[in-house]
Amino acid sequence: MQNIVPQAIKASHALAQGVLRGLYPPHCLTCDELVEEHGAFCARCWPEVAFIDGTCCDSCGLPLPGQSEGSPIHCDECLTLARPWDQGRAVMLYAGRARQIVLGLKHHDRQDLARPAARWMARVAAPLIRPDMLVAPIPLHWLRFALRRYNQAALLSSRLARELSLAHCPDLLLRCRATGSQDGRGRMGRFANVADAFEPHPRHVHKMAGRDILLVDDVMTAGATFAAAAETCLAHGAASVRVLALARVARAQ
Repeated sequence: MQNIVPQAIKASHALAQGVLRGLYPPHCLTCDELVEEHGAFCARCWPEVAFIDGTCCDSCGLPLPGQSEGSPIHCDECLTLARPWDQGRAVMLYAGRARQIVLGLKHHDRQDLARPAARWMARVAAPLIRPDMLVAPIPLHWLRFALRRYNQAALLSSRLARELSLAHCPDLLLRCRATGSQDGRGRMGRFANVADAFEPHPRHVHKMAGRDILLVDDVMTAGATFAAAAETCLAHGAASVRVLALARVARAQ
């Protein structure tokens, strides 16, 4: 009798999954092609996603040529810029189908993309994870949040924290002024645009004290937004900050 109930639950779950697949067959994440399971790419789209694997910059996740000998290596940009965070990674380069995924999540209400994206991010995040780490997203200003109705970085960070079994604080930081888009700005303009743009949420500032923080965003370009947010965390007692982006722009304009 003890074995019958779990078996019945499994059978019921399998039946429900079969019905759902019949009603809503899985499609490729970036086109209408049918695929084997939800959250997958078709054979045509898969090669157009530039996943970052192999050697990469330990600070920003940019792919690098050659093979690492085990010690951290850094790209030219991170050798010339003082990064306030300890380590950084990204899942894919911001181009082709990856760009389509980011824009769909960010501007076209494709919130379904957060689940597979978080799974990819969890795999890439392995070198960054520390015990009792706190995961938090880069926040939106309240005006932009009101227009978009959700923060794409918070969708990613929430699911990522669940994948990694880590604590999550969606409003650890506040964007205290409207900064406007970073698009079209040069490197210095990007850093100036987000300078002093973040502050800790008064109810959660104590959570940073002595804690390793993992900041999450959808895209990293020059790293200006991550830098401003990381500096805020460190200024309010964080032990360290690491950063993780879904996509990395190969070079800041």
